[in-house]
Amino acid sequence: MTDRPNILFIQVDQLTAQTLKSYGDGICHAPTLDALAANGVVFETAYCNFPLCAPSRFSMATGQLCSTVGAYDNAAEFSAEIPTYAHYLRAGGYQTALSGKMHFIGPDQFHGFEKRLTADLYPADFAWVPNWEHEGKRDTNDPRAVRIAGVCHRSVQIDYDEEVTHQAIQHIYDMARSDDPRPFFLQVSYTHPHEPYLCQKEYWDLYEDVEIPLPSVGPLSEDAHDPHSLRLLKDFGMLGVEFSDDEIRTAIRAYYGSISYIDHLVSRVLEALKNTGADQNTVIFFTSDHGEMLGERGMWFKKHFFEKSMHIPLIVNAPWIAPARVRELVSLVDLLPTFNAIAGIDEAIEPLEGVDLLSLIGQGQDARRRKIYAEYLAETTPVPIFMIREGDYKYIASSVDGELLFNVADDPDERANLADDPTQATRMQMFRDECARKWDETALTRDIKQSQKRRMLVRAAMGEGEKQRWNHNETGKDQVIWYRGEQGYNEWAFKHI
Repeated sequence: MTDRPNILFIQVDQLTAQTLKSYGDGICHAPTLDALAANGVVFETAYCNFPLCAPSRFSMATGQLCSTVGAYDNAAEFSAEIPTYAHYLRAGGYQTALSGKMHFIGPDQFHGFEKRLTADLYPADFAWVPNWEHEGKRDTNDPRAVRIAGVCHRSVQIDYDEEVTHQAIQHIYDMARSDDPRPFFLQVSYTHPHEPYLCQKEYWDLYEDVEIPLPSVGPLSEDAHDPHSLRLLKDFGMLGVEFSDDEIRTAIRAYYGSISYIDHLVSRVLEALKNTGADQNTVIFFTSDHGEMLGERGMWFKKHFFEKSMHIPLIVNAPWIAPARVRELVSLVDLLPTFNAIAGIDEAIEPLEGVDLLSLIGQGQDARRRKIYAEYLAETTPVPIFMIREGDYKYIASSVDGELLFNVADDPDERANLADDPTQATRMQMFRDECARKWDETALTRDIKQSQKRRMLVRAAMGEGEKQRWNHNETGKDQVIWYRGEQGYNEWAFKHI
């Protein structure tokens, strides 16, 4: 046993908090995650800082917003000079390893991790760079995600998460047999329950005779949507598309089945931890990179600031930490300072957005003194979109789309936009002033557009002549089953047996 605890960080993809029992769900069968929550610390109001895979992970890894580190979308290079929690921990005497998805973009595929146990699932190059000046048609997210849903024997995503689990377990045993005296930081990062909404029969059958509820808010008319929602629905090809109740319930049931599948994989990793005795000196973190709309308002996937897309589970468990529930507002940028605090690393080399999560335990159920900041800088918007959550209020601002203000305690479905309510005028002005202090929209918009142009040129150049890949341990000639941007994403993702 080391004098400092190990850290096991388990992350999943596109899991909204409201589908776990520890966050109020009455359906989900996830006994491992339920036990982690029951015997651990549950952060009741945890948000991502960017409702999209790669940028969410970039802000999480650096403890800073993506606008600060210049990583704007799913094809933005993550600069090698910016320290991540893996850098801090490795410099502080930890052995660091990653098994699974981090969606690193660029030639550096380690970012502080000593070992990568798997390749990534998605391209490491600029295949997915947006173009705000000409959006064009993308090949991700469309109605097939709902219509091609249900039971499968095997999919590429299942192949990937099986590999992630196998490599993580092997690494735990390898560390137990090694002579390396350093504590470890191991990140195990899964792609489920990200769509396609497909799961194996044994997990589908867990929900036999269970009444799968339809979304609280069904599809809205076009004039009832905010402008960003409309753009997303049009981009996904879902505006005006009518899914039957059976189609919706099938997709949601398969989503639940995918959570149950992940729960089983997590149990295998935790069993290896216990078998080596490392469980007695390991802090376990469980979270997701962002949520999933799951049919609310007729919307699916993410990319918006509604609760289903932003509210994520965040659970911390260790033998010496008493079970608790924390009501204070937290977000993924809090992870880096928390890991540093656990490792005894006193200070960061630059200002960070977050705080040590464990310092918030025991503040009382009324404590909500913090603000959460989030942003969206990727496709399907012509300008940045910003979000501030303070207390029960969520403020969303876009110079093109206007403003939204919700009281999420009184209006959990976020139907009543209070932005024009005269009684909220003072609060609205406070949010506007805070937004202006936090972000320089003009400069940020200029930088994003310039970055997109640069990356489009680099992408075009890399498509000529001999093919190269930045993906971990791959050459341009290697044939892999993971997605590399060389075919339509949906044609790849929906292939299953």
